[in-house]
Amino acid sequence: MDAVVAVYNNWGIGRGGTQPLVIPEDRRFFRELTRGAALIAGRRTLEDFPDSRPLKGRVNIILTRTLAEIEGALIARCAQEALALAAAHEPAFVIGGESVYRALLPYCRSVYVTKIFARPDCDAFFPNLDESGDWRLARQGETREHEGIGYAFARYERSDAKEPEDSSAGL
Repeated sequence: MDAVVAVYNNWGIGRGGTQPLVIPEDRRFFRELTRGAALIAGRRTLEDFPDSRPLKGRVNIILTRTLAEIEGALIARCAQEALALAAAHEPAFVIGGESVYRALLPYCRSVYVTKIFARPDCDAFFPNLDESGDWRLARQGETREHEGIGYAFARYERSDAKEPEDSSAGL
């Protein structure tokens, strides 16, 4: 299982349940990478999806203690249940929010990170992988720009992970 996240300079990922700055190319990358995969998200992340509905073309696993049923999604009440559901639907990606990332990051092999070179006000954060001894930067693409905001696609791997043979995600 892997994770996908867009982070700002301070590893912030959102404010008030949504991304303060959105890069269209990041959204395209996310769509292409996760098409046909299982996604694990929290309830607040689901609320930020278009029309607050599960994403089409993917198996949506929503980690929630409050919702009993979500049309088009599987419900997991705890991290272990989400992991069990995801295991039946490889590939699988953890897509947020903060508490879901923190609970499931120990089970991830790699993290696809879009680094957005800005510092909007955030109240949700992703662990700083650059300061973690458990992770190493495997690849980072060239800096690109959208409306004056720089960004780059990167991939981190667990420090003890081997380089994957398939690099079809373009990183």
